Order: sequence, then C-alpha cells, then structure tokens
Amino acid sequence: MTGGEAVVETLLANEVEVVTGLIGSSTLEILDGLYNNADKIRYIGCRHESNGMIMMDAYARYTGKNGVFLSGQAGPGVSNTVTAMAQAKAAFSPVVNLAGAIASDHKGKDAFQEIDQVSLMQAVSKKVFEVKEVESIPEVLNEAMQTALIPRCGPVHVDMPRDVLGKSAELNQPTKFKSIPALAADEENLKKAVKLLSEAHKPVILVGAGVKNYGTSAADSVLKLAELLNAPCTTSPGHGDAIPYSHPLNAGSAGPRGSGLGTKLLREADVILVLGSRLGFNTTFYSYENLNEKASIIQCEIDLNSIGRYFPVEVGIHADAKTVTDELCKMLETHKSKKEVQDWLDQFKDNKKNYFEKRDAHADTESVPILPSGLFKELRGALPEDCVVTLDAGTMCLQLTDALQYHQPKSLFSPLDFGLVGFSYPAGLGIKLAAPERPVVSFHGDGGMSMVIPELSTAIENNINTVVCVMNNGTWGAEAAYQKDFFEGRFIGAHITTPEFDKVAELYGCKGIKVEKAREIGDAIKAGIDADCPTVIDVQCSPDALYSFRQDSFKHKIKQ
Repeated sequence: MTGGEAVVETLLANEVEVVTGLIGSSTLEILDGLYNNADKIRYIGCRHESNGMIMMDAYARYTGKNGVFLSGQAGPGVSNTVTAMAQAKAAFSPVVNLAGAIASDHKGKDAFQEIDQVSLMQAVSKKVFEVKEVESIPEVLNEAMQTALIPRCGPVHVDMPRDVLGKSAELNQPTKFKSIPALAADEENLKKAVKLLSEAHKPVILVGAGVKNYGTSAADSVLKLAELLNAPCTTSPGHGDAIPYSHPLNAGSAGPRGSGLGTKLLREADVILVLGSRLGFNTTFYSYENLNEKASIIQCEIDLNSIGRYFPVEVGIHADAKTVTDELCKMLETHKSKKEVQDWLDQFKDNKKNYFEKRDAHADTESVPILPSGLFKELRGALPEDCVVTLDAGTMCLQLTDALQYHQPKSLFSPLDFGLVGFSYPAGLGIKLAAPERPVVSFHGDGGMSMVIPELSTAIENNINTVVCVMNNGTWGAEAAYQKDFFEGRFIGAHITTPEFDKVAELYGCKGIKVEKAREIGDAIKAGIDADCPTVIDVQCSPDALYSFRQDSFKHKIKQ
C-alpha cells in the first residue's frame, strides 16, 4: 500500500470515525485513501485549518477519543494550525495533527513552502513525530494516538513528507494501539485523606476536568461522597457541568467567572478535597486571596507534576479521580458528620438561596439594547436540559460560564486556559459531530464570530445543524472595559463595525434570526433547534454593559 493508504488503514484500525481537514496537494494520497473509505470515515473539509482543528479539539474532549485533523498543505497549511494546537494543549485535548510536509530531499534547500515544521510545532504539542519511511507509518501513528490519550492528554503532531506518502511498500495490516489502564491510588494516602475529611469542620470538594471527563458515572460518585461528608462542591472554571447544577450541594464555579459562592467556600474551608484539578490560574490566580492558606489540601491528580505544584498539599494522591472518589466512598460509608459541618453546610445553603434570589430580582429583561443580566435570566429558562453549550473567550461569554444551568456532565465547552477568541462556533460543530442527538448552542461576541463566519459553509455542506447566538455589542468587550475602567475611557481599537449576522447567515443558506429584546431569546433558540439547517441569532446587546474581569492585571493603574 502507499503511505497515504497506510495512514487511512491505521485510522480504520483505531476506529476513527471522523476526520476534519483542509485539502492540500501535500496529502492527496491520504485524501484518496479516505475517498475509498467514505462509508467508514467521515471527512469534513473546513475553511481554515485553525477552525477545523478546534472542531477536533471539542470532538476529542466530548468523546474522550482522538480528534484527528489533516493539515493538507505543507508550510502555510501547517502554520495555520499553530494557534489551535496551542489551544488544544492548554485544554489537554487529545488531538492528532496529521501534517503534510515537503519532499524529504527538498529539506534545507529553501524549497517552496518550506518551514521547519518539526521545530515549529514543538512548543504547542505534547510530542512531535516525524515519519521518514512508509514502513514506519502504522507504528508511528499508533504511538502518536496513544501518546495523545495517555494522561495527561494533549495534542500531538505527525509530520509526513509528501514523497513518503506517495511511496508503496509491503505492510502488515495495521492494528489498534493498546490502551493504558487507569492509575490506582496508594492506600496509605487514601487513609490519610479519610482521616482529614472525617475530622474536618468546613470541608469542601473542588471538582475539575478529571471528574467531568468520565461523565455521569464520576458525577454520581462525587455527589455520593459529598452527601456522605455533607460537603458543598465547587467546580473549576469551564467545568461547571462536572456535576448537575440542580444538586443542593453544588456551589457552581470557583474563581472570577463564578458567582462568588465557590470562592467563598475555598477561602473559609479547613479541608479542601481537590478531585481532578490542578488548582490552576483561572481557579485561584495562584493566590491565597482565593484559597484559605491554613486549609489542609488533599489533591487527587492524574498528572504527578500537578500535585502540589502551585499550593503545598497535606496529601497528594497520584491517581484517577473517579477511582479515588469510589475508594473514598467505600471508606467513608459509615461516616457521621459533626455538628460544625452541618452548621457550615446550612450557612452555605442560605448564601446560595440568597444569591439566586438577588440574581433573578436584579435581572433587567426590559432594557433595549439588551443587558447581560436580563439575557442570562432568559437563557436559563430557554436552553433545553440536554443542551450542550460552547462559549467563546470574550467578556460576555466569561460571564455566561457560571450564569447558565448545566444539567448533566459534558454540557459546557470553553477555551479554558488559552482563552482563544473564535473558539465557540467551530467547537460547537465538533460537539455536534460527536453527539448529533443533542442540541448544541454556541455563544460568541461579534468580534469572535467575525473570525469564524466562513465555517457557516462547512456547517451547510455537511448538515451540521447547531445554533450560534452572537451577542452583538460593537466592541471588543474585555478591552473596552479595561480602557473604560483603567485608562480613563481613552478608547482605541475597542469598537468595531460588523454586519447584521442574521442576514449574513441567510446568504450562506442558514436560518437567521434577530433578537432585540431579552424576552425574545427563548423563541429564537427553540426555532433554531427545530430548524433543519444551521441557525445564527444576532442578539442586540448594549455596548455600555462592560465588565472588567482581570482587575488584578491593572492594580498599578488604580489610584490610591
């Protein structure tokens, strides 16, 4: 078989069902192999490599499988993937970038479209692989796919010269790579954790992606443990769907994107059980302002380097979060909570009740243009319980992180720590490929949507029917807020002109809807979900409703 056929046969052996890519002459042998197997692997051609890789980032995070992207052209086709690879790396997403490269004997000769792709991708990949001969393709691809999925997951890059893809060789039929079993917890560390939790007066459970990635089974285990301990739970930002919103012990997200309930718990707790979280930047800002310095921290992490990396821990458990949670449930089955714990829990429930009452009471659903508080209130009642939400990185979307209700795991996907603007819509397309039975609603600012409009064609061509709500306020909201609050309103570059997105959508063949009042959003979303084509909702939002998230970054600008 040719090198291109060997690539496709290896993908088939590993049960890959979807590949996104952008056509290029460097990888036509792979595309030809996909043509011969179109009934087994669905190929989705995108309009920009970065967007196509974001689709596979979201697909991989949802399914827990490799997301495979084909960088069709050497040089610019590969360099266009760098930003999305950095995004996937920050999200620990198991993306595999199959990249065409110039012919082997052209390297180092300033050939057409030559760039050192192997060096270029080192900084944004978990590992870079270079194929040098046809015979090695199955082995290299298997190692790449396995590496992407070995905890902690991450994107890998596979560089394939066009001459290698075109050559033929006698090869054994490729086989599937071997999975790596979950890590078991050390029993002594589990006993130490049980002792701390049993003696705690103010226990809190911080739930991260290590729980969310397992879906409902891990969520059920965490809530069982929380009920045994009478411990409220908070989630790391971007993973507010790790446990159901409706559970009385759920405090929502910690950190600046949350309501404040979760951060208040972390500031006051005497024992913090961390399940599948690094205690990273967006949760803590690496500061004891967001965490009780005197608290005993029990940190369960699949990545050994993350345990105690940012904050000293009393007990570090290097193991899988689901396994650890199940073990702790067994060991604490007869545990009886102290009176102090009940008092702590009662106070939390009162705080939560008061917060929700005030939030709804203060929501302005009547103002035109639309204000965030009113829009968010209407969205909470409009989104179906089985809906998957994708968010972008703008200020309005950051506020939405903890303003919506997530009823089951794997219902929220955001850029996480890389903060990539232009993430949400292509991510929604990737989620829809992974879960066609679930409604998918993506949220963008007008700036972010402007970056990804061409992918409306991808959605139309491939019948990927998602809904995108463009919160259109004519600004780069985060920067406008900072210029307003810290630079005396000296706006430059913060305001933008965009088209009417509903009308642009119709030109692409999508359904377009304009929303000018908050109360209209429910009907618009229902119409979009029910439509037999992709839908774009242009939501007219106030340009004056600005909010500064990163006030810590501008402390030097605050006048004392």
